[in-house]
Amino acid sequence: MDIIYLGAGLILLFLGGESLLRGSVAIAEKLNLSTLFVSMVLVGFGTSAPELMVSVAAATKGAPNIALGNVIGSNIANILLILGLSAAFMPIICRRHEMMRDMLAVLISSIVLTGLALNGSISQITGLLMLISLISYISYAYITQRSNTVKDTIHRERLEADTGVSSLSFHVAAALCIVGFLSLASGAHFLVEGAASIAARFGISKAVIGLTIVAVGTSLPELATAVVSAIRRHADVVIGNVIGSNLFNILGVLGATAAVSPIPFSGRLAEVDIWIMLIVAVGLAPMIWAGRRIGRIDGIIFVSLYGMYTIWTYLVSAPSTIP
Repeated sequence: MDIIYLGAGLILLFLGGESLLRGSVAIAEKLNLSTLFVSMVLVGFGTSAPELMVSVAAATKGAPNIALGNVIGSNIANILLILGLSAAFMPIICRRHEMMRDMLAVLISSIVLTGLALNGSISQITGLLMLISLISYISYAYITQRSNTVKDTIHRERLEADTGVSSLSFHVAAALCIVGFLSLASGAHFLVEGAASIAARFGISKAVIGLTIVAVGTSLPELATAVVSAIRRHADVVIGNVIGSNLFNILGVLGATAAVSPIPFSGRLAEVDIWIMLIVAVGLAPMIWAGRRIGRIDGIIFVSLYGMYTIWTYLVSAPSTIP
């Protein structure tokens, strides 16, 4: 049964990523929006829904600190694992001005979050301000991208030709996105359940399962969408997915969680992991701002670094988490 779960999960993730890619490109065409903007808002924010649900649920149950590990871990995985695997499949070229602008927003948000870690907590007022900042930035990005309609139209026409979505109606495109989100959520659930069960059967500790399978599980929607987009050579969707997800995780997920219950910053999350998240963001920023190519070697290095981080996290945590 576990093997069936794994197979069903992989199939649903692939189909969901393909459906979400086609739907988002079609919506961009129908609303005359750039694919990068739609990928950041629709795909990036949408695939972060698991993180939002887990974090808010944790806050309502009196454990808002879980949201921190969820967001920090996901943001590290988004860049090192998801972007890394995507680049390993197909090199990604970062040449568009909007990518540089959005990366700056992620970098500033990461720095602010690090400052809040030094302060020791995220208050409810700060959480509301984070949500307002997210809404304001989306509005600014929307207004800005409307001034680049000629360039966006040329770029979008190439995407439409590749994905075959030019004949889709808005309702069909929206339905594709909904089906894509549902398939991604279901696929992630099946894959995590199957993998966790198999790992437990072979005697792998709960600490390892939690630090690897479950942690990556909430990022599987982003991973599936990014890999499918990379294979189809759509760098805009890959970058928009990763940047949008990271921005939403900080301002949206933590903002909403803090608005429900103040989030204390303490322990290794405040002393170690938040700095790793910031270093990863700082490391990616120059690559995007320089408009350079994130090649297969870069992708392999990213994934290797994520593997080292996961192993190191387990080795450091193992003595206190394994019975």
